Amino acid sequence: MIDRVAYLAMHTSPMLQPGSGNAGGMNVYVNELACTMAGRGIEAVVFTRRTDPGQPASIEVRDGYRVVHVDAGPPEPLSTEELIPHVAQFGEGVVAETAGGRFDIVHSHYWLSGWAGVLVKEAHGIPLANSFHTLGRVKDASRRGDDAPSSIARLRAEEGVIARSDCVVASTPYEFDDLIDHYEASPERLCVSEPGIDHSLFNPGRRNEARRKIGIGDEPLILYVGRIAPLKGIDIAIDMLSHIPSTVAAGIGPPVLMIVGGPSGANGGHEVERLRAQAQTNGAVDRVRFVPPQPHDELVHFYRAADVLVMPSRSESFGLVAAEAQASGLPVVASRVGGLPYVISSSVSGLLVGDQDPNSFAASITAILDHSDFRRQLSRGAVEFARRFSWPATADRLTDLYAGIAAR
Repeated sequence: MIDRVAYLAMHTSPMLQPGSGNAGGMNVYVNELACTMAGRGIEAVVFTRRTDPGQPASIEVRDGYRVVHVDAGPPEPLSTEELIPHVAQFGEGVVAETAGGRFDIVHSHYWLSGWAGVLVKEAHGIPLANSFHTLGRVKDASRRGDDAPSSIARLRAEEGVIARSDCVVASTPYEFDDLIDHYEASPERLCVSEPGIDHSLFNPGRRNEARRKIGIGDEPLILYVGRIAPLKGIDIAIDMLSHIPSTVAAGIGPPVLMIVGGPSGANGGHEVERLRAQAQTNGAVDRVRFVPPQPHDELVHFYRAADVLVMPSRSESFGLVAAEAQASGLPVVASRVGGLPYVISSSVSGLLVGDQDPNSFAASITAILDHSDFRRQLSRGAVEFARRFSWPATADRLTDLYAGIAAR
């Protein structure tokens, strides 16, 4: 019986708004999972790094779910690379916070937390599960030429966490294979547990009403939601615009690309400026709209308002945005990389593109924007396909996993 779980999320708090800095789908994952576990009577305590001196020692999110701020390095936002020297202090802080706490298991998220999780496991003899959410070697295999490769510290830490975890949790069977192919992980110490969707929030709604809420008119709307970083391939989406006809059946006027999100990583600000300059050079500056990151529960209005979601990612372990968009009735056009072929059913809930060519993305987007029956068919298929992802199902799988490794 599992009664109490320690979740580690060193580099980003589940309380942060996804879409900028270090905050993304992992924040949603940890928050929703902790809420679901707490709702089942399993106490969930999330340990994250203090990033502001004014943050309280802990926050009671709901009955049975609490977020604890641990001192590790200066109390300010830091990039992933800047966090490396402070992992040991974070791990020691969690060891102190969990001493005598009778936790049944530690579930760490991302490689930095995994590294700290190993310290907690060894200090208290608590079983360790780790979810990477993204893998350095997989990311490096498809990174843009000007994007810095993963550090040696990260790659070595990933190897160590894989070797010392009682179980590594992959989001999809594709990530399961990546762990074996790129890290020679032992299959018997791997499992697959996909993230879920809050279907009470993400579901179809009235398109016109959603458009009024987000302040757009009748123009065909291509949507991107997420962090702004080279890995996400937004540059491909901007180049794509010039290959899409100026008149399509989906609306009035040339299609518009709306980018909802903020800069991420050490060079995030530079990437935003690069994308703005690219839109200017391509003559698409009036067709590219940058929107700041939105509260998670507001994203459904953007999904309902749009005609298609684009995800030209160079690497993606799962793609929670794609799952939420589909649940809201929005077809997705995405790269055939990482876990996206698991999250999107090609020609059922969207289309998958086998290369990073803007022309290929333009052809797929145009097929949806210019063929109303096809768009409606994909919208219905997206809602149906997305039913397979739910937080109760995710919690079921993880509860069984926790019990299994705790028993061992």
